Amino acid sequence: MAEIKDPENTILMELKDGTVVIELLPDVAPQHAARMKELARAGAYDNVAFHRVIEGFMAQTGDVANGNMEKDFNLRRAGTGGSDLPHLPAEFSKLPHDRGTLGAARSQNPNSANSQFFINFKDNHFLNGQYTVYGRVIEGMAHVDAITRGEPPAAPDRMVSVKVAADA
Repeated sequence: MAEIKDPENTILMELKDGTVVIELLPDVAPQHAARMKELARAGAYDNVAFHRVIEGFMAQTGDVANGNMEKDFNLRRAGTGGSDLPHLPAEFSKLPHDRGTLGAARSQNPNSANSQFFINFKDNHFLNGQYTVYGRVIEGMAHVDAITRGEPPAAPDRMVSVKVAADA
């Protein structure tokens, strides 16, 4: 496994094929990094579907209200919700949306990010300055590349578990 320099700001995401190691960027987007850790520690991301996965673009997940495949799951509603926590203000930076970066999903309102996020399959620089970048995959991108495609996928993949490395 990759050397983890800061376990408190590293996420271990279990997918069907293995572990994806994500380095959070609290210096760039402190509120988004803190939110991901809070939801991970609450177990809120466990069993949440990848509800929007577009080839050559990105894989989106994190709807803790409607995306949990073990709890009242409705594929048509997945992607419409967030968490019980308040929305986050945008934390835009100069960091580009490169392959493997995590972006905060939101509605048209830039200050509407909550629990949903996406992982870029490739460099998506047209998103720069419009969506908050708050993490990057440092190991396991092949597992992200293997996520089932669809909007939504007929049989979606899920985050089996999401933990903060310091707690694992």
